[in-house]
Amino acid sequence: MAIRILIVDDHPLVRQGLVGLLAAERDFEICGEASGAAEARELAAEVRPDVAIIDLTLNDGAGLELVKEFHAQASGMKLVVLTMHDESLFAERALRAGAVGYVSKHEASRTIIHAVRTVLSGRLYLSRRMTEQMVQRAVGAGDDVRSPLERLTDREIEVFEMIGQGLTSRQVAKRLNLSPKTVETHREHLKEKLDLKNSNELTKHAVQWVLERH
Repeated sequence: MAIRILIVDDHPLVRQGLVGLLAAERDFEICGEASGAAEARELAAEVRPDVAIIDLTLNDGAGLELVKEFHAQASGMKLVVLTMHDESLFAERALRAGAVGYVSKHEASRTIIHAVRTVLSGRLYLSRRMTEQMVQRAVGAGDDVRSPLERLTDREIEVFEMIGQGLTSRQVAKRLNLSPKTVETHREHLKEKLDLKNSNELTKHAVQWVLERH
């Protein structure tokens, strides 16, 4: 029986590349492609994939929230995050949300097939570097070099990234299905946690962070 795979990414070229890589495996079947969370929900309910490969940034919301939704459904679907986002900051968040694999797009052509087979075997898939980092944290090593961003909640870091992409509070609210007032509250928490004096500093810090990681 073929392994059914759903691809969720808002970049057509990325989806095309993944289809080419995965469909070359005789026991893999691409059962659906989605550019956003809403489309992914509909497809998942219809085609019931064995594996969903999900980007963290989608055109109508946050991939991390989609991972949480799929995980909460307890459908047995294996969830693999494939993204450009900083592994050291997002991999643990993705695992807590319910993902069982985290793959960098920089390495996808070499690792995505192995990652899919790894999670289907019941194991987690992370890069060796990230695995070592998590082990160090587990034994209490390396705490002094952790990024201040790691103190942020999942929602706060989503808002922070969107600020860095140039979105206004109203645009962030629409993208994340929140009220503008809630987004403003998140902005205040961001300034407090990151020790930033005002909105201009927050925007500058967010833009710089996004540029460094994309």
